[in-house]
Amino acid sequence: MFYCFRSKEGTGKIYTHREVTEVTSDIFDFCCNMTDEQDARARALIERAAAKWPLRILHVLSDAGAPLRFSRLLERVEGISQKVLTQTLRTLESDGLIIRTLYPEIPPRVEYELTPLGRDLLMQVVTLWRWIVERLDDFDARKAVKLTAAV
Repeated sequence: MFYCFRSKEGTGKIYTHREVTEVTSDIFDFCCNMTDEQDARARALIERAAAKWPLRILHVLSDAGAPLRFSRLLERVEGISQKVLTQTLRTLESDGLIIRTLYPEIPPRVEYELTPLGRDLLMQVVTLWRWIVERLDDFDARKAVKLTAAV
């Protein structure tokens, strides 16, 4: 949960359990106008999407450019078990990030593909991912300074 405080200059501070962040008015307004329910739902979605397998699955589906069957996903998502793939696909489908299409054939055929919402999420995450990767040295340097100061 965010705790907000507005200053007279049109900027505000967002208090989280770890830090105080100065923000501009539009970001401040957005965060402070969220209800507790919206905040909780957004955090839950972020946690689910940022887990180990969902982003890999979304990436594989995006790279494929076409619907993929379960067995093709299992081959392309290296290291995932059949059980975890099934669970993760169900979660992604319930969140509206992928579509599961069942074809009434014998044997039944099931295909998975990204929804526009899933593709949009993936594009937003890639932007954040790139930002982090480009600053890994900065993060490492900060850790080195903390370790040196602790000794």
